[in-house]
Amino acid sequence: MEILPIERYDTPRDVASAMALLAQAGTAARIVAGGTDLLLEMKRGVRRPGWLIDISRIPGLDQITHGADGYIHLGPTVTHNKVAQSALLRRHALPLVQASLEVGAPQIRNRGTVAGNLITASPANDTIAPLWALGAEIIVAGRNSRRVLTFPQFFTGFRKVDIRPGEMLLDIRFRPLSDRQRGFFLKLGLRRAQAISLVNVAVVLTFAEPLQPGQSVGGNRIADARITLGAVAPTIIRSPGAEAALRGETLSEAAIDRAARAAAADSRPIDDLRATAVYRRDQIRVLTKRALQAIASGEAEKSLPERIVSLWGKNGGRLPFAAGTAPTGHHIAGHDRIETTVNGRKVCWENASRLTLLDALREHDHLHGPKEGCGEGECGACTVWLDGAAVMSCLVPAARAHGAEIVTIEGLSNGRKTHPLQDAFVRQAGVQCGFCTPGIIMSTAKLLEELPNPNREEIKDALAGNLCRCTGYAKILDAVEFAVREMTE
Repeated sequence: MEILPIERYDTPRDVASAMALLAQAGTAARIVAGGTDLLLEMKRGVRRPGWLIDISRIPGLDQITHGADGYIHLGPTVTHNKVAQSALLRRHALPLVQASLEVGAPQIRNRGTVAGNLITASPANDTIAPLWALGAEIIVAGRNSRRVLTFPQFFTGFRKVDIRPGEMLLDIRFRPLSDRQRGFFLKLGLRRAQAISLVNVAVVLTFAEPLQPGQSVGGNRIADARITLGAVAPTIIRSPGAEAALRGETLSEAAIDRAARAAAADSRPIDDLRATAVYRRDQIRVLTKRALQAIASGEAEKSLPERIVSLWGKNGGRLPFAAGTAPTGHHIAGHDRIETTVNGRKVCWENASRLTLLDALREHDHLHGPKEGCGEGECGACTVWLDGAAVMSCLVPAARAHGAEIVTIEGLSNGRKTHPLQDAFVRQAGVQCGFCTPGIIMSTAKLLEELPNPNREEIKDALAGNLCRCTGYAKILDAVEFAVREMTE
C-alpha cells in the first residue's frame, strides 16, 4: 500500500468555486482531472502538491464544440477517448485524433485529458505536436485574470508551462482544418500500445486550391506547411527547414525526400536509455516522409478505424449526473470520510484520501480481485469500472470515488453465479496463474457492453492495456470470441 502526499482533496461544483480554492491555496494546490500523469509524478516524488482540486465533475468542461467564433474548443476535462470518438474532430482535426489514440490504453484514455497532457509538458507527449501544428492557443484564467497564450508562449522549457499561481487552464482552441488543408500524425514507440514516443511528427499542409475528400493531392501546390517534431528537444519544436522545403512545391517524391531530410536536420535529439540521437534523427526523417506520402496519396483520411474501442460502455463517456447534481467533496487527510458505492453496496472509507482507489478497494473493502502489478497504469491488472468506464484504479485518487459507482470483478456477475466471460475463460483455458485475469475480464466485459459483436482486432484494442506474463494471448482472445458467440446465441 502506497501513501500519497495528499493533505486535502476538494471536488468543487463549478469553475468559480475551483478558482476560489486556487486563490486560497496559492502554490500549494494542483488542479487534477484525470490525474494519470500527476499521480505518477507524486508516486515518484517528482511533484508533491499537498492539496488537489478535482475539476472532473464540473459540468460543461468536458465539451468539444465548434464555436460561433470559428474556433474548435476543447474544455479542460476533455479526455483522449472523447477526442477519438468526436465526429467533429475526425473531420476537422485528424492529427489530434490520431495522437489521442496513441496515448496509453483505453483505460488511460478514459481518465487522461488533453489539457493534462499539455500541462505535463513532456516533449514526448503525443497531443502537443498536432495541436502545435494546428496553431492552437490556450486560455488560462484566474479569479481576476484571463490570458490567451500561443504554444511557444505557453511551453517555456522542459516540463515547464506558463501557468501562474491561482490560474487554471480553461480552454484549448484552434481553427478547424479547411477544405484546402490536410494533416497527419505519426509516432514511433517501443511497442504497439502503452508506449512513450521515441519521436513523433505532426504535419499540417495548406494547398493553393480546395480539395475533395479522399483526393490524391500529390499534384497540388502547397501554399503553407507546419511540421512539428516531438521528443527531439526540451519542448516540441517546429521544423522551419522542412516547411520551407515544401512551400510552393507539390508532393513529389523529390520534394518529400528534401523535406524529410530537412526535418531530420532541424531535430536536436539526445542519447538516452530508449534510443540514440542518431537513431531518433533518422526516424524523424522516416516518419516525416511517411506522413507526407500518406497525405499525397489521400490515404491519411482513411487511417482511422471505423469503430474505436473506448471501454466506456453505453454511457458515451458522460458523467452519470445531471448538471449541478454531481457530488462535491472536501477531504482532509486523517479526518475524511469517502462515501461511495462498490458492487451495488453503499460503503464508507475513513482516512482513505491519501490512498489510490486500488488500495482503498483492497485495504478497506478487502476486495482482492483488482491487483497491483506495476502501480503505474502499465499492466491493467487493477482495471475496475468507475462511473461506467473502465479505468486503471492504481492511477485514480481514492477521494475521486466519493459519490461514485464502482464495479470490481467481484461484482461483475450482478446476481448470476458467474459472468459468461468467466465461464468462457475456464472453458477455453484463457486462465493461467490468474493474476492478470480479473483486469482482462473487466476490460473485455466493458468491450462487450460497448460493442456486442467485436472483431478480433477490436478485442486486441480493448486488451492493449492488459499484460499477461503466462500466455501468448491466443487463448485469451479465443475465450473472448467464444463468449461473444455464446452471448449472441
